[in-house]
Amino acid sequence: MDTQLATTIFESLASGVRLDVYRLLVKNAPDGLVAGEIAAQLGLPPTNLSFHLKAMTYSGLINVTSEGRYQRYRANLTLMRDLIAYLTAECCTGHPQQCFESDSTADCCDTKPIPSSTQADS
Repeated sequence: MDTQLATTIFESLASGVRLDVYRLLVKNAPDGLVAGEIAAQLGLPPTNLSFHLKAMTYSGLINVTSEGRYQRYRANLTLMRDLIAYLTAECCTGHPQQCFESDSTADCCDTKPIPSSTQADS
């Protein structure tokens, strides 16, 4: 994955509606949902949903197939995994497996507790 594709994907998800749609489709993978089911579950008007589905299909985040007069939408899970790999490829100095081990996260990432401004000095 390159930076341009990652940027296109993030731009496509930079909407609360689109993020909700994508998460719903991931939840319903691999079967996906038809547009009417998506609209009903998220309480969206069909015309509004159609606009968002078109943008997400264009970016490659979702795939659409015709089933008679219905359109079935599915999350592109391969692209999602590729995006996650792109984001984590350089994690922990090129050893991303370390970033996902619960015990090594502190070793990998220089994390320090954020001081609370509400605590009184003793």
